[in-house]
Amino acid sequence: MSDLPRKAVTRTARLAALPLGFAGRATWGLGKRIGGKSAEIVARELQQRTAEQLFKVLGELKGGAMKFGQALSVFESALPEEVAGPYRAALTKLQEAAPPMPTRTVHGVLAERLGEEWRELFLEFEDKPAAAASIGQVHRAVWHDGREVAVKVQYPGAGEALLSDLTQLSRFARLLGPLIPGMDIKPLITELRDRVSEELDYGLEAEAQREHAEEFADDPDVVVPQVVHQCDQILVTEWIDGIPLSEVIADGTEEQRDRAGQLLARFLFSGPARTGLLHADPHPGNFRLLPGGDDEEGPESWRLGVLDFGTVDRLPGGLPETIGTCLRLTLEGDAETVYELLREEGFVKETIDLDPDAVLEYLLPIIEPAEAEVFGFSRGWMRNQAARIADLRSPAHQLGKQLNLPPSYLLIHRVTLSTIGVLCQLNATVRLRDELEEWLPGFVATDTP
Repeated sequence: MSDLPRKAVTRTARLAALPLGFAGRATWGLGKRIGGKSAEIVARELQQRTAEQLFKVLGELKGGAMKFGQALSVFESALPEEVAGPYRAALTKLQEAAPPMPTRTVHGVLAERLGEEWRELFLEFEDKPAAAASIGQVHRAVWHDGREVAVKVQYPGAGEALLSDLTQLSRFARLLGPLIPGMDIKPLITELRDRVSEELDYGLEAEAQREHAEEFADDPDVVVPQVVHQCDQILVTEWIDGIPLSEVIADGTEEQRDRAGQLLARFLFSGPARTGLLHADPHPGNFRLLPGGDDEEGPESWRLGVLDFGTVDRLPGGLPETIGTCLRLTLEGDAETVYELLREEGFVKETIDLDPDAVLEYLLPIIEPAEAEVFGFSRGWMRNQAARIADLRSPAHQLGKQLNLPPSYLLIHRVTLSTIGVLCQLNATVRLRDELEEWLPGFVATDTP
């Protein structure tokens, strides 16, 4: 892999070839059916070929294409099982790595940003990247004071590539829609585009990470590495070892999966309450499981290492109280009050009238995990929810089309859905209600109106 492909015409051509590839494979599939293969087998082969091409291109281009692929990857569990197999391998590859940029390019960025004598800042520096993602890659090193560090180096031209990719992807969002049943791809791309400038700013990322590191410094469950140094296009943080969450998803024991799921849910809901910030990029590549110090200790002592604070939602008062209140009242069956709250917040537009009981019926299956004392997340449950909402003939689909997602809830909604997607990939049994009761404003009734 050479340098990050920056020329707009080159990147656009690569991305524009994807819809043509989809069309070509559809023609190939028709030929196979005429030749006698069953529709089911042909469809499966089409899905596999489509997945391989789509995510190969997204991974190689990095930038917005890679970011879009990672955002999709957490929804893998919503795919029908006969489709999920071919996609799963391609999707999960994007959660951990992308082809690296050349060593000479990395050295060039370091010299430009840290000075020609940049090597004097490090006792050791590994040229081979430990991870390569959408806008930068991470190198393991030893800082001059002896601390092991992660050095995040932004790809030259990453900003231009991000914007170009997302603009191009939005043009054929309709063709990508079938990847995730029941999900509108275009708003996801628009929202990713809106966050580009923040993610490119390593100063903002360092600030968010410092706040989390300070708040969780002595936490028994969550580890956030300290920021060591930051400048334009370079971010140096403490290194943390651990098991990538993607490995727990692939090969973890039941106890490891459950512990990882519980910690993930805890961080999702406790983070905004404690820091006023929502970590908004919850794909498995951004989490590590850190076993306890004693090898004899089981997964119940494991901690969650959290990486990459490039995308955060600023929520000074924590998650909106309306979310907790609506969840509680939905579980209590108070359809009228829930409907009024949703209307006040803009989830139901003024021009639309809906049956409050129908809205309650629509919501209850989705919030089932909040009702049970212990809930087992699974791909099957996720697929059922996706199918219920995607089925054009179902009342849930018709009602869902009439609901609105206010801009202030866009990121919260995506993060919540993404986290649920990861919990389903983990197949984790989680005491979600415990986390809601402790951290989500409004979920527990108080005397205050």
